[in-house]
Amino acid sequence: MGQTQELGQIIILNGVPRSGKSSIVAVIQETFDGLWMNLGVDRFMQMTPARYLPGIGLRPGGERQDIEPLVPILYSAMYESIAAHSRLGVNVVVDVGHHDAYAIERGILVDSARRLQGLPVLFVGVHCPIEIVMERRQNTGWNVGSIANSPMPHPVQLWQREVHIPGIYDLEVDTSLLSPGACAEVIRQRLADSPTPSAFQQLVAHYS
Repeated sequence: MGQTQELGQIIILNGVPRSGKSSIVAVIQETFDGLWMNLGVDRFMQMTPARYLPGIGLRPGGERQDIEPLVPILYSAMYESIAAHSRLGVNVVVDVGHHDAYAIERGILVDSARRLQGLPVLFVGVHCPIEIVMERRQNTGWNVGSIANSPMPHPVQLWQREVHIPGIYDLEVDTSLLSPGACAEVIRQRLADSPTPSAFQQLVAHYS
């Protein structure tokens, strides 16, 4: 039987914590045409039992080798869910922080890209200078001094270094220069101008 259901659009926002991804997601859900489901990392962490946290949100550095083998499985489940929504015609927006700085390389990003092959995916790099990230962390009550005496704690530096490797995107935005609404408008225009993005296909080829 031929495909009768139009595929839902997928938007993946990749960046460090506090880079502004969630704010962009909120604008997309509120202002873009049609139904947009948020299937991002924060949502999946909310479903994860406390003893397995941070689960899919495990930060770079290989510090939780007890739960690290679960992370690729959880990512696979998340991306399979994203794919299922798209195949049913439901639009999906995802905020995530991809990296491969685990105790051993896990190849999660390319595996995720393979799971969405044949589906319309826009892969967006969400950039934010580390100084702005630190300011946002402090404004949300994050205790910098408890982690390091340095004004740029090592975990924050690791995120900043690792999250945009290899840097293959359909579109990149900087939240220190653009508001969430302006970022969403750039994304909307990109989809209107070129509805067949190719970054995920390029990622699969890059790692093959």
